[in-house]
Amino acid sequence: MGTIIPEGEALKKAIRWIANRLKNGEKTSIKKLINEAVFQFDLTPKDSQFLYNFYRHLRKQSKE
Repeated sequence: MGTIIPEGEALKKAIRWIANRLKNGEKTSIKKLINEAVFQFDLTPKDSQFLYNFYRHLRKQSKE
């Protein structure tokens, strides 16, 4: 049985994981990375939606 991660900790780990993949030049789309993170870190639908909104907001800021 896996370890239980405190609430919010899985989301933080997912953000770090995605950020590291992007930093290392990952060519996979952000949508696919988020989908992978959802399963890898056992995120809730609410966490998934947060990630989509978070990265959409970052993308908008980078275009400005």
